[in-house]
Amino acid sequence: MTRPRTLYDKIWEKHAVADDDGETLLYVDLHLLHEVTSPQAFAGLAAAGRSVRRPARALALSDHNVPTMGQAAGPAGVADAEARAQLEALVANTRRFGIENFAMGDPRGGIVHVVGPEQGRSQPGMTIVCGDSHTSTHGAFGALAFGIGTSEVEHVLATQTIRQRKSRNMRIAVEGRLAPHVHAKDLALHLLAAIGVDGASGHVIEYAGPAIRALSMEARMTLCNLSIEMGARAGLIAPDATSFAYLEGRPAVPEGAAWKVALVRWRALATDAGAVFDRDLAFDAADVRPMVSWGTNPSQAVAVDARIPDPARLADADARSAAARALAYMDLTPGRTIAGTPLDRVFIGSCTNSRIEDLRIAADIVRGRTVARHIRAMVVPGSGLVKRQAEAEGIDAVLRAAGFDWREPGCSMCVGMNADALRPGERCAATSNRNFENRQGRGGRTHLMSPALAAASAIAGCIADPASLG
Repeated sequence: MTRPRTLYDKIWEKHAVADDDGETLLYVDLHLLHEVTSPQAFAGLAAAGRSVRRPARALALSDHNVPTMGQAAGPAGVADAEARAQLEALVANTRRFGIENFAMGDPRGGIVHVVGPEQGRSQPGMTIVCGDSHTSTHGAFGALAFGIGTSEVEHVLATQTIRQRKSRNMRIAVEGRLAPHVHAKDLALHLLAAIGVDGASGHVIEYAGPAIRALSMEARMTLCNLSIEMGARAGLIAPDATSFAYLEGRPAVPEGAAWKVALVRWRALATDAGAVFDRDLAFDAADVRPMVSWGTNPSQAVAVDARIPDPARLADADARSAAARALAYMDLTPGRTIAGTPLDRVFIGSCTNSRIEDLRIAADIVRGRTVARHIRAMVVPGSGLVKRQAEAEGIDAVLRAAGFDWREPGCSMCVGMNADALRPGERCAATSNRNFENRQGRGGRTHLMSPALAAASAIAGCIADPASLG
């Protein structure tokens, strides 16, 4: 009789090609590419005279460097020379090696971690890699998805495999249900505040429990996206009826009899009863409040009605030092409530929170209201198709009427690698995934939060709970 296995164990064993000195050669089902981490990999292939092993198993997107206005001009319209060169290189390399590329201006294009699921390329039981840390997003479908480095990108292109050392198993079970107006981003920040940025180091997380099963696919992607911020190699959620309903009918998903066969295979992707996890944590969804970050890593977060922590009250010396540095950079005073902190900018977008559900939430908050006069607010859809759907639903009209800029898809302000960046000293409410020093622009100060909180903060002109708008 076989031992009980976790979902992670099952996917790993299914894709193991060979073992060597503690490492495993894994077959890769889907390789997602973008313009920043692929040029050197393609150059390495060309220099060695190698071809791409399985071009059909790759999909390329332009997202990090693209401007969020004027994309119809293509790479030629990008002002920054280095960014333009990377975008042009992706077009040339994918054409040379026969890889599908949704280039700038293609309505199917957008952020790689939005487009992969949207196109049905991300499916349960797959191994998925990309030269981007937030590849963990795709684990929402019950896929083993993780970021890789540029040299590994070249290896996957050449061999359709990757060498990995197996992580340990970790389960985070969330009981109960999230309260109304509490979202997946709040849950993720709550978990981060509880376990820290290295709380899942060396592990793959499986999220489980009633609160997880109640999440939509968009919400599951938000949660899995932030797994990497907890130190995890990847995050997983077992596929279920919610996953299958999202996937059915998407371009790359099997149809007819093949769909029925796929469902049988996907339904078997669940952790066996009695499977042992190396770490097993439990949380109560009732404890989760609307959350906002106060520091310079995503675990430095509190409930929106809480006070900014005092470093002097922290027992660990390293934690005290890190908190003091974060508060100095963020120009915040310990003991003050985080709500009411004045803002300059509001950004709704990124691979964490730029899907249609996120935009609907923001629109519901701002409908009939106006952005505070001193706030510059922008919404950047995660893909061209999300943008089209939002426009068809009238979401863009609601956001524009409130005073938001309505942009074209891309990573935008999340990475500060394009024209959308903070100026020194500007304070921004952002739905993105990282609040590191200088992340969104040199000297910029970032507060991570949900689309609901960001929308409410844009209206109030300061960090604000939607409930405070009346």
